[in-house]
Amino acid sequence: MVTKAKSNFIQSVDRALQILEAFSRKNKELGVTEIANNVDLHKSTVFGLLATLEQRGYLEQNRENGKYRLGLKLFELGNLVEEGMDLRGIAAPIISQLVDSYGETVHLVVCDHDEVIYIDKKESTSAIRILSQVGTRLPMYCTGVGKCLLAFLPEDTLKSVINKGLIPFTPNTITEEDKLRSEVQKIREQGFAFDLEEIETGLKCVAAPIKNHKGQVVAAISLSGPSMRMEIKRMKELILPVKYSALEISRKLGYME
Repeated sequence: MVTKAKSNFIQSVDRALQILEAFSRKNKELGVTEIANNVDLHKSTVFGLLATLEQRGYLEQNRENGKYRLGLKLFELGNLVEEGMDLRGIAAPIISQLVDSYGETVHLVVCDHDEVIYIDKKESTSAIRILSQVGTRLPMYCTGVGKCLLAFLPEDTLKSVINKGLIPFTPNTITEEDKLRSEVQKIREQGFAFDLEEIETGLKCVAAPIKNHKGQVVAAISLSGPSMRMEIKRMKELILPVKYSALEISRKLGYME
């Protein structure tokens, strides 16, 4: 019996998509022979598909060397996809899985000027919970998610945060410029951040940055819990799950490593 997927399969469409997918950052321009070899099709078949894709604006031909590259039509469609992306909606199932797996609260934040704003939260099922709210604004220098964003934002943002003053919230808050610069450099290198009771006594978290299709850090997530549960050994065990969850969200936003 032929399945619905098989019965609806259109070979010519599949072949055209294979051609488009043959292009990459490493292979921005390809010749007819290269494309034919890549998709395992005869050159005569490829010629027809290339002509159609070029006519529709999905490919352009470099008249100097005869090779093809992706066309502006794909750029237009890509912009429509980007405009329709909902960060909260994309992140929600991944956040829920993280909470279910590790039993701690997960926050999703974005940068707004020199602060972080919490745009989503999935609460821990534990009796001891985190008293945070969606819509809360906090400084960037004293939260795990904020430091994750600060580490990948332009130098001007870091200078602005420092110039406004590094006010202590707890005895663990970083209040010296040199220490903050050292901290963000370490985060940039390792790809994650800790909050060791820097914004609130008794609260710790592991955070990781989220990237968009351009490779820009646009958000961050954190797994937060009370210090009694978030001992350093456990925090180290949570680094990979948090980083992987951030990477999953990044990929759904179009990020490619």
